[in-house]
Amino acid sequence: MRYPIAIEIGDDNTAYGVVVPDLPGCFSAGDTLDEAIANAEEAAAAWIEATLDAGGGVPSPSALEAIRKNPDYHGWSFGEVSLGGGTKNG
Repeated sequence: MRYPIAIEIGDDNTAYGVVVPDLPGCFSAGDTLDEAIANAEEAAAAWIEATLDAGGGVPSPSALEAIRKNPDYHGWSFGEVSLGGGTKNG
């Protein structure tokens, strides 16, 4: 299952930030883009595990295009994390 992510691009002084919009409060960061995406994948897996353990439901992933159109992420980059292993950037 792939979840879209919004990526706030970092620089030499700021880490890359990653939000998983479909999973409320799920976010991560990393000093490099690859690290940030890997950390987001781990955060999403932990979010889902904790939600299921608490008896909650896990939302289905949105279409990537829907996240791109969200004005909250204007100027951000986008990609997907796969909870089956691996990532896809876009």
